[in-house]
Parts: sequence; C-alpha cells; structure tokens
Amino acid sequence: MSDKKKRNILIAPLNWGLGHATRCIPIIRALSENGYTPIIASDGVALEILKKEFPDLKALELPSYKIEYPKDGEDFKWKMIKGMPRMLEAIMDEKKLIKRWVRDYNLQGVISDNRLGVISKKVPSVFITHQLNVLTGNTSWLTGRLHRKIIKKYTECWVPDFEEKPNLTGKLGHLKKPDFDIRYIGPLSRLAKKELPKKNDLMVLLSGPEPQRTLLENRLKNEVKLFGKKVLFVKGKVESEQKSEQCGNVLYYNFMTSSELETAVNESEMVLCRSGYTTVMDLAQLHKKCFFIPTPGQYEQEYLAKKLKKDGLVPYAKQDEFRIENLLEIDLYQGLPHTQTDIHWKNLFCLFESE
Repeated sequence: MSDKKKRNILIAPLNWGLGHATRCIPIIRALSENGYTPIIASDGVALEILKKEFPDLKALELPSYKIEYPKDGEDFKWKMIKGMPRMLEAIMDEKKLIKRWVRDYNLQGVISDNRLGVISKKVPSVFITHQLNVLTGNTSWLTGRLHRKIIKKYTECWVPDFEEKPNLTGKLGHLKKPDFDIRYIGPLSRLAKKELPKKNDLMVLLSGPEPQRTLLENRLKNEVKLFGKKVLFVKGKVESEQKSEQCGNVLYYNFMTSSELETAVNESEMVLCRSGYTTVMDLAQLHKKCFFIPTPGQYEQEYLAKKLKKDGLVPYAKQDEFRIENLLEIDLYQGLPHTQTDIHWKNLFCLFESE
C-alpha cells in the first residue's frame, strides 16, 4: 500500500437540515477515488445520512451546536443570539476533539463544511461555504465580517459555485476584494442527469431544520390532494428504516438514498422544494423545472429565491401564501440551467500532499 493510500482526510459537515451533509457526498466519493481514506464526522441527521451513504467508512460524532429554529421565522435572529453561548461551547469542544483526532487517526487534512471548530494548525484545513456574505437583515455587515474572519484562519476556502457570471449564489458567494485564498470549485451535486421516462407529474422534496420542515410538510399534504396528478412526496425525515405509503394520488417516502433520489428527480416533471443552496445545485445539475418555498426567516434562502426569480429561472412563494395553483407559474420561467462541471479533484487535493 502506497503512502497516499494511508492518507486520512476528515470531512465534517454542519448538522443543519440535510444540505451540508449531502453536498459533501461527491467530495467523499472523490477522496476515495483519488486514493484517500475519508473519515466522516458530524452529529444528528447529518451524521446519520452519511453513515447510510457510506456504511464502510469510519464515522465520528461531533458535539451538537443545538441550533433551534423557531416556529415563527421572524424570531430566527433572536433565537440564534440566544443560543450563541451553547454554540460557542460546542465549537470549543470541537476544536479539542479535532486536535486529538489529528494525532489518533493520523489525519493528513480536514475539510469543514461550516463547522467552525473543525480546523487544525498541524494539517491543511479547508472551509467549504457558499456564504462569504452572511445575510441577517440589518446586521449582515457584521455577520459577514465575523464569518470571513473565521474563514481566514483556514488554509483555503472552497466555494461551490462559478467565479464569474452567470453564477448561482450572486452576492452570497462573491466578494469585491477578498483578502484570503478562495477557490471556486464549481457547483457540487451528488446527482447526475439521466434521460428517464417521466413517472411523476410532481415531486415534493423537503429538507431543512425543524420545526419548519414539519410545518411545510403539513401544509403541502393538504395542497397536493388538490393537484389531481401523480405526486411523489419525500419528507426528508432520516430514520432507521425507509417507509413508503400511498395515499390517493400521492406516494410518500420518509427519505431516499442518493441513488434513489437521483432516479426519482430525473423521473419527475417538476419539483417543489426549499431554496436551500444544495437543493439549487442538485436541481441545476439535473436541469429541472421547479418551484421554491424559502424557509421563513432564513435570509439566505429568501435571497436565492428572489435572485433566481429575478433571473427568470424559477418562481417562488412564501410558505404561508403558497397554493397548489402557484405551480402553473413554472411554465413562465426557464428553469435552472444545466451546470454540470468537471471538478479537478486532483488539483484540489494537492493541498493534502505536503511532505
């Protein structure tokens, strides 16, 4: 076995819905294909979904940030401020664990997707984000500055988007004068476009933090009954067993694996979902017609939905205003552009080739 085969890379996504974890799937696959040994680390549903995708990989548990999402999206900022002491404590515990794991697991590098304590002074450390500007309303200037101050401590920052226009993130993922190393690696997706016969007139694809995921699920359950055509409804609830249930015109699943989702999305005429960035990247990869419902109070999702509507690509509605007839608007928009890119993984991973 060569030295390269022994190189262990820790990859740790934030447990915030499913997006951070699922966009790490193509990176984990690429590490394995390029002779590295990925070790996955997270908590909660993010860790569970990666363990289901990669049952043979070592999986480690990190402390939870215990981010609580309010029922009223308008209270989100206050809830985050209130939970800051707990989050800071978890980040400090995280740093201690990483220091020990670098030694115990002979790590050659760490990759953090928005986990602020996953960083090491001993080995190259990568921070993945699409939010170089963190939008929080009238405090965006402060949160953006604080976030960039943290990112600057890493060896490199990888942004899963295009550097030039047209791009998917707009002002979220682009700075006028960056003062740290940014590598635009192109959109990340675990899914591939396939020409398959259409089986579903509509696919509902839920994700995101509670209680907003459940609130939207309950709302859409009532709306899709009025759709009158074939609906595949994936709740985004990662549980020990996969469950399915047929109710009239709607087939419900609690969750799907990446390969099942890939087939299902390709077989669906249109998709109704959140406007989280990982979902946007997946649907762009599959060149899908879709309709967005941003998570209330989540400025990033609201910005992305507004940007993509302004670009003439995808319509959206607020959660409390959505009606099933809104889906008729989809035909007035172009749909997401097909953004398949060849990511130069070997060039990216050269960072971990230090002597």
